[in-house]
Amino acid sequence: MPIYSDKVMDHFMHPRNVGEIENPDGVGEEGNPVCGDMMTFYIKVKDNRLEDVKFKTFGCGAAIAVSSMVSEMAMGKTLEEALKITPAAVAAQLEGLPKNKYHCSNLGAQALHKAIEDYRSKKTQGEKKS
Repeated sequence: MPIYSDKVMDHFMHPRNVGEIENPDGVGEEGNPVCGDMMTFYIKVKDNRLEDVKFKTFGCGAAIAVSSMVSEMAMGKTLEEALKITPAAVAAQLEGLPKNKYHCSNLGAQALHKAIEDYRSKKTQGEKKS
């Protein structure tokens, strides 16, 4: 069994920002069919900042902890700052992940980035229509 840091255990046992946002501005989904982890991030954007970030994750403890940490790291950030959240930064904030669980940090960052891309593409389409 992998040894997890206290921070990973805390975010696994008490995940922050779990849930869905009604009428989100962006949604990003990322999954790894090999390990079965699925993450969906929902964002609300106001004045180019992430006003709210929620997630739903189906997966192992590391995947849940990563999702929780990514949501905390992203909250209140500008879209540009949030896009700079890297898997390495997530793992560092969690005080490390076992090697065989490191892919979870990729999923969390990618799902957040996809939610931002989704928001931006919707916004661009909206501007084209008006």
